Amino acid sequence: MLVTELDERDQIAVVQDRVLVEHYITRTGARSMVGNIFLGKVQNVLPGMEAAFIDVGRGRNAVLYAGEVSYDEEIDGHAPRIEHVLRNGQNVVVQVTKDPIGGKGARLTQEISLPGRFVVFVPNSQTFGISRRLPDKERQRLKEILRDVKPDGHGLIVRTAAEGASAEDLQADLARLTATWTAIEKSAKRGKAPRALYEEPELTVRVVRDLFNEAEFREIVTDSRELRAKIVEYLDQVAPELKDKVRMHEGPLPVLEAHHVTEQIHKALDRKVWLPSGGYIVIDRTEAMTVVDVNTGKHVGKQNLEETVTKTNLEAAEEIARQLRLRDIGGMILVDFIDMLLDKNKDKVVQTMRRAMAQDKTRSQVFDISPLGILEITRKRVSAGLLESFSQTCPMCEGRGILLTHKV
Repeated sequence: MLVTELDERDQIAVVQDRVLVEHYITRTGARSMVGNIFLGKVQNVLPGMEAAFIDVGRGRNAVLYAGEVSYDEEIDGHAPRIEHVLRNGQNVVVQVTKDPIGGKGARLTQEISLPGRFVVFVPNSQTFGISRRLPDKERQRLKEILRDVKPDGHGLIVRTAAEGASAEDLQADLARLTATWTAIEKSAKRGKAPRALYEEPELTVRVVRDLFNEAEFREIVTDSRELRAKIVEYLDQVAPELKDKVRMHEGPLPVLEAHHVTEQIHKALDRKVWLPSGGYIVIDRTEAMTVVDVNTGKHVGKQNLEETVTKTNLEAAEEIARQLRLRDIGGMILVDFIDMLLDKNKDKVVQTMRRAMAQDKTRSQVFDISPLGILEITRKRVSAGLLESFSQTCPMCEGRGILLTHKV
């Protein structure tokens, strides 16, 4: 994990075998709202949309859909209509699940969750789960520990980072989260809405908390003494044994350039991405979805057309999964693979895509190839993405990518 400061912005790169696989950056003057908890005020309830618009004090109203509204099952029975639960002017405790994107406001939920180093604390819930990335033996060990420490009336989700954690580590993490929730509850009962009750830590601490663990990472390298101090201070509280893995970068070049990350970011901003065989993919974004086209390019193969096409598609599946993760592309993704005749080859491409997408911590779903040769993927959209972090809409064409040569 490489961490640096760039024009008052934090930038984090995750590199695996010298290949950039994930990238995070804070935009100047912008900070993600995801995970923040607010005491909001209901501005408008729209039964026809099964949604309510909530003022959280951050400009544009955020939206709370009926499926994210909290209600008492014992009293209300089946999920009641949203207008029977919320009313205009009512104060509600909500958490942001998705930042504002384009013309859409932030998405909210009343199902609050507080992430810690090893567990996610879910207040007023019966939720209990353990990361499926952990081995069965480890899952059983953690389940036995948490059976004794799980607080009554609240839920817990055990994170992948909990692998090897002791009972004391888990108890300390849970104690911090319980204290945070108690403070949030007290704050919600006094003062006016709208206002923030809890804000997620800044990007660097948040990424280290969510991703960095002994099993998957060799080290954190940074060329910023200030960021190193923040990381070490956080790890000192939650995982002191990992402090030795934080190293200052030495050398004439900035840390991202020294590890050839800058040039990989530039390539990740291109529409066209070349494959090892000479084929290539083209990635285009639209308002509704992202479309990926696969082409054989310079790859002419050796045996027959089906073999050439299948090899190109398999390479493309691996690369597309990496690009979706690297560019943080969410929503609907349509992949136009080159047509294959044999069903076994289609299945091979789908399975390759599913395996590659399984390495991505962001929730996704891969469907089968349709009769038209289109593979559909959905990936949870949380932030705007890599391209938006390094660009702005062209004022001349307003994002259409064309020049009008004649006046209408």
